[in-house]
Amino acid sequence: MKIFPLNSASLCFACFIFVVFTANPAFTQKNISSKPGAQGDLSLRLEIEHAIDKGVIWLKQHQDQESGAWSETDQPALTALAVAAIAGDPSLAPSDKLPAQIKKGLAFIVSKKKSDGGIYGKGLATYNTSLSLMALMQGGDSSNDEIIRSARKFLINQQSDFDARGQTDNVFDGGIGYGGTYAHSDLSNTHLALEALHYSKQYLSDTAGGAGEFDLDWGAAIEFVEKCQNSEKTVKMLGKEYALNKKDLGGFVYFPGDTKAGEEVTSDGKIALRSYGSMGYAGMLSFIYADMDKQDPRMKAALTWLQQNFSIDENPGLKAQGLYYYYHTMAKALTLYGADTLTLADGSKIKWREKLALKLFDDQQRDGSWVNQGSSRWWEDDPVLVTAYAVLALEHIHRGL
Repeated sequence: MKIFPLNSASLCFACFIFVVFTANPAFTQKNISSKPGAQGDLSLRLEIEHAIDKGVIWLKQHQDQESGAWSETDQPALTALAVAAIAGDPSLAPSDKLPAQIKKGLAFIVSKKKSDGGIYGKGLATYNTSLSLMALMQGGDSSNDEIIRSARKFLINQQSDFDARGQTDNVFDGGIGYGGTYAHSDLSNTHLALEALHYSKQYLSDTAGGAGEFDLDWGAAIEFVEKCQNSEKTVKMLGKEYALNKKDLGGFVYFPGDTKAGEEVTSDGKIALRSYGSMGYAGMLSFIYADMDKQDPRMKAALTWLQQNFSIDENPGLKAQGLYYYYHTMAKALTLYGADTLTLADGSKIKWREKLALKLFDDQQRDGSWVNQGSSRWWEDDPVLVTAYAVLALEHIHRGL
């Protein structure tokens, strides 16, 4: 198995952890640094391990034995998320072989590779390729290196550059969208692609041929992400008909000029785009993958909004919609950021890991699965997807204790 080394190119303030959702046990045990003098909450740790075990068992039981896929065979991203959740089980020792379910899942993912380098079935090419690429790196099988390299090139080629080539003269320039008929960039796909590109460059650095000189225009990518962040600068860019509500400052929207959390009309008749929780963490993750310093004003503004709008009962701005996507991105972003506590709007400090873990315990079904009871939007009526999100969130929490 190829061990993915962390090096000086790693995240400037998150070099203690490997990847996206979780890491292969061989990676996590080697690279996570312990907090001096801190043993964490043993009781909470054990409860998390129990919940993860139940979730992993449920996932293993619901793999299609013939194809090796989970859920929709046209969407390999769902299999990739299940693979990641099983691979990140803290009960696996570094010396353990990959479970058979992971091997079958990875074989299914490989079967979905296309001649253009992408890994997808019908549509949503960027989303599927990004998550599939991460799963293949977790597998650590060198025979898949060329597939990983091709998938990386595919994602780079999805970066938008409308109007004048090489200039960020369009609000969508620098970002990445779903691909195909979904021409515009969006923050969700952009942050997933940035994640896969950040880690694949490191992963391929010690392979024959490396990652190649062809790379994303990272400056343009961050310009796009910045345009998704509510600020005076972005409001001015959108035009005179837009305004900024102070409560939305530092938060993020889906893409420039569009938010899934709705719009508000100000007293002077202008449009204010509401920030919302899941895109707040997607924005923070994008900055992290671009090696942005913690003290950068854009990063500080993002953290401030997330702290002031922290919730475990809803996806702020969207209520139950995308709730488990929100939990997953929250756990991942705050772990990579290195936040142990959050300071809420009222000045109180909370241990977010404990809050989120207890919520996930309460929502776990008797059979070990999770499902979004309040909304089916964005496939969250699929227990495979939601269980993978929940397990991955718990694995991030466990890692930080």
